[in-house]
Amino acid sequence: MLGLNNIIIFVHFSVSQKKEAKTVPVINAFQSSLKDFEEELSIRNLSPHTVRSYLTAVRQLFGRQGELTESSLAAYKLFLMENYKARTVNQRIRAINCYLEFRNLSHLKLHMIHIQHNSCLDRMISRGDYEYLTRRLWEDEKYSYYFLVRLLAATGVRVGELVKFTVEDAALGYKDILAKGNKVRRVYIPSALSAQIMRWLKKNGRKRGPLFLNQRKSPLSPGGIRYQFKAFAYRYHLDPAVMHPHAFRHLFAKNFLENNGDLSLLSDLLGHENIETTRIYLKRTCMEQQQIVDQVIHW
Repeated sequence: MLGLNNIIIFVHFSVSQKKEAKTVPVINAFQSSLKDFEEELSIRNLSPHTVRSYLTAVRQLFGRQGELTESSLAAYKLFLMENYKARTVNQRIRAINCYLEFRNLSHLKLHMIHIQHNSCLDRMISRGDYEYLTRRLWEDEKYSYYFLVRLLAATGVRVGELVKFTVEDAALGYKDILAKGNKVRRVYIPSALSAQIMRWLKKNGRKRGPLFLNQRKSPLSPGGIRYQFKAFAYRYHLDPAVMHPHAFRHLFAKNFLENNGDLSLLSDLLGHENIETTRIYLKRTCMEQQQIVDQVIHW
């Protein structure tokens, strides 16, 4: 006759055997499907890096949840949101959705999370960095780029428009730019800046032709300007993220609104077809938002 302890041990052993018998096929099925999934990804000509990241996400899902149900997938998504940045979360979700589609389980697909992108104003160079940059360019006798940066920040022109400026335009104090629909937009150069540019040109004996030239005396290209800006970022220890020509267009727009406030006029000066595009400059940068919160909230 079996004792009570023997019965308990026997029952526990029997349950363990059943649990193990149930678990092994699940693991084997998962490993098999993962191998098939890897082959499918390879057929799609995805990069090795993408294949690895997709497999990592699927392994992580099964390692944490062990099954594919709405509740387990929701729990996995919550885990991702609590432990990873938004971009990584969406990368993992994209991988899982790809696997679910492969398994004919598209009805279980997860929704991507919304990523709140920073305003373009957060990619705007600050007034302090702008003044530092122009001072350093002047001290290093890089006069061509000194005036180029000054002109970008003082007119808000696009870099593709800037390279079309001529010596004659600087003498006139404005440039007429042909926009979409054969519309002409007049870009004004501040008088003081125009006078400075003309003195520089006269000193170099230049009376006509493209305003900004490279070392080979050929007109500067937008790509060449962007490359040089990145070099300046490294040389002068500035944030590369804000060292691009469009950052100075943002600076112009932001400063214009702070000093004038005429949104309609700014829209015309920037060449925006829709004034709604210009409204973005009414927004605050992340840094400005933080400063306001720090000033206002004391509880």
